[in-house]
Amino acid sequence: MVAAVLAGLSLLSLLTCGYLAWGSRRGGAEEAPGNLLGEEPAAGAPRSQPHIIFILADDQGFRDVGYHGSEIRTPTLDKLAAEGVKLENYYVQPMCTPSRSQLITGKYQIHTGLQHSIIRPTQPNCLPLDNVTLPQKLKEVGYSTHMVGKWHLGFYRRECMPTQRGFDSFFGSLLGSGDYYTHFKCDSPGICGYDLYENNNAAWDHDNGIYSTQMYTQKVQQILASHNPRKPIFLYIAYQAVHSPLQAPGRYFEHYRSINNINRRRYAAMLACLDEAINNVTLALRKYGYYENSIIIYSSDNGGQPMAGGSNWPLRGSKGTYWEGGIRAVGFVHSPLLKNKGSVCKELVHITDWFPTLITLAEGQIDEDIQLDGYDVWETISEGQRSPRVDILHNIDPIYTKAKNGSWAAGYGIWNTAIQSAIRVNHWKLLTGNPGYSDWVPPQAFSNAGPNRWHNERVSWSAGKTVWLFNITADPYERVDLSARHPEVVKQLLRRLSQFNKTAVPVRYPPKDPRSNPKLNGGVWGPWFKEEEKKKKSDKSKGANKQKKMKKKKKAS
Repeated sequence: MVAAVLAGLSLLSLLTCGYLAWGSRRGGAEEAPGNLLGEEPAAGAPRSQPHIIFILADDQGFRDVGYHGSEIRTPTLDKLAAEGVKLENYYVQPMCTPSRSQLITGKYQIHTGLQHSIIRPTQPNCLPLDNVTLPQKLKEVGYSTHMVGKWHLGFYRRECMPTQRGFDSFFGSLLGSGDYYTHFKCDSPGICGYDLYENNNAAWDHDNGIYSTQMYTQKVQQILASHNPRKPIFLYIAYQAVHSPLQAPGRYFEHYRSINNINRRRYAAMLACLDEAINNVTLALRKYGYYENSIIIYSSDNGGQPMAGGSNWPLRGSKGTYWEGGIRAVGFVHSPLLKNKGSVCKELVHITDWFPTLITLAEGQIDEDIQLDGYDVWETISEGQRSPRVDILHNIDPIYTKAKNGSWAAGYGIWNTAIQSAIRVNHWKLLTGNPGYSDWVPPQAFSNAGPNRWHNERVSWSAGKTVWLFNITADPYERVDLSARHPEVVKQLLRRLSQFNKTAVPVRYPPKDPRSNPKLNGGVWGPWFKEEEKKKKSDKSKGANKQKKMKKKKKAS
């Protein structure tokens, strides 16, 4: 019955320019009762450059917020979202580095060379230096720019550090994860180091055993207290929570002792602490005079990891996959400057869209030579207009070719389906290769003391399957594959993938460098590539070339 209904949807939807939102659209603004932070000024366009506060949570599952039905209490997030605009068709990338790189550049991974996996601590790799960043553009128009939290965009040379990429100040970690109290991280046995920085140096003075969520919040409060609210500020707060390791102060377990699954219980305590931290940030915005001219954006960087306590139910899949559970995120905007407060945006929005949206709000200019993949979606969010976005390239990873049965033949001679890729065009979503862990993990899966997969819903695909097609508008949970029913749609999306792939830059994924070992850097993770070494190497190569030329001349004479 469901398959018949889905099959009846028109193929012309692929070619239409407008995006059909899920459910009905609200006709006008709807005020939520009360306000977390007091009286609001009249809604309208910003009177001056707005203060921009971007809060990025780490590994928060789609279900793991109160207003999505979670058993975990998130009163701050619920209230901020209810009084702002909930983004209910909002997409990010399935892992840490990709989402952060696309946020800060407005470009897809294929256009920065970071289309494979994440940046590892021992790799001589970082966000390419020829990419202009969001804080750099905001600095051009007078913003003070500050980052607190997790960087994870590479650090092998000093030019890659946050303070060299547009931030006036940086306080946080360079790696993808680490201990919440000691700030130590082991990448492999014997390769361990300290990972807490203030600007360009290890922040040993701040190593007081404070839980990172609380420590980062204190730093945010200090920045707000010392800055002049009459001057615009961009504050990027990239919390470590709720990424593993699963650690939280004891008092946050109080409401969750009834959760038998230890990972889910710890995760719940971490999220409760994060919710309290965001409340403290919003109170500081109010206290120091920023709130009335501020825009607060909240986003997760990817889907949750069920084995580490996260839940994406009822979506399929998890972090690290291109199923909806890996890429569809919790997100909202809260601001007195919104026109349609208390509304839900079901238009298509992607994490690359924040780059042009925020630069435009800041009265900045986007250079013509910067070829962005993001769109300005402020009117979509604030006024309920149609999104200018009709497609999303979720990714093309030419290195990840684990689908053994993938072939050009399976891709109609248009595309090699061994390659992991995913694309969305209007209602349709196409996946090729091996999209990753594909179970649906319902809340019951967390009912026992340990990880339990007996409650998971699984689908056994026929052997050799490497192409999937879904109508996400009608089937957001990806339960009915339509690839066999609509081969023409599959071909059109494969051609679109091929077009995108022609614009891709080479993948940057170098092997690990033994010089990255923190033991060689005072026990600290940090830049290890020295400019002097680079100059010496270039001088040696120049000398060698000269000697070769001299020998050639002698032979010729």
